Amino acid sequence: MHGKRIALCASRKLDEMTTLIEKQGGTAIIRPAQGTVFSKGSELGEEMRAVIAMRPDWIVFTTGIGFEALLEAADREGMAAEWQRMIKEANVAARGYKTVTALKQIGVTPVAASEDGTTKGLIRVLGANDFVGKKVVVQLYGDTAPALKRFFLEKGALYTELLPYRHIAPDEETLATLYKEIVGREVDAVCFTSAMQVRFFFSFAREKKEIAPLLDAFRTDVVACAVGKVTKEALEEEGVDRVIAPEHERMGAMIVTLARCFDE
Repeated sequence: MHGKRIALCASRKLDEMTTLIEKQGGTAIIRPAQGTVFSKGSELGEEMRAVIAMRPDWIVFTTGIGFEALLEAADREGMAAEWQRMIKEANVAARGYKTVTALKQIGVTPVAASEDGTTKGLIRVLGANDFVGKKVVVQLYGDTAPALKRFFLEKGALYTELLPYRHIAPDEETLATLYKEIVGREVDAVCFTSAMQVRFFFSFAREKKEIAPLLDAFRTDVVACAVGKVTKEALEEEGVDRVIAPEHERMGAMIVTLARCFDE
């Protein structure tokens, strides 16, 4: 990694990753693209009551932390029993083992679950089901999961999203700087540690810049590095066809994987 400039899009564990990069002769460039997350409060309670009244045929949980946030909100808003009853009466699908584990708290085993923790895997296991006219609610956390939304709409479902948190976009100046550095080959790699970072950055690029030069840079000279499968999948959905990711989803493992990539 000697002489390499590595852009970090994370907003936490930056000191740890910077130290790892510097120990291997690289330079860390901090370009946070995570944005700010706020709990929705009473607004979320209203949205959850609307979902209960809807009596969905399917409810899809994409993250364990998002499921737990909704469980806590239901308790806080005095509708825990109705919320859990609604889940138990619906067909439940889950993305990832952490989500499956979280559902066990209320004694629910999903009828469909992606073993690999990816949206692609979830779509694969849901593929044989008939969703025409079915009311489908999808819990999101940070990733907007466009592939999942497209899947359900193409299947004829009545699609609703439920987000426990409000996401405020990161500083546009930071995103513009990162875009310039990638397109100008001023960085050798970009590390993404969440799908939300990917969505914010690529949404900015499509709306305010040109996407083709960005994808070309990633295709040829700049390495796109993801912390794990879900983030890697988000990059691929945005059109990045060369993405590396560690087998074990840890930030340290990501830096080690990147160093190996440069060695090769």
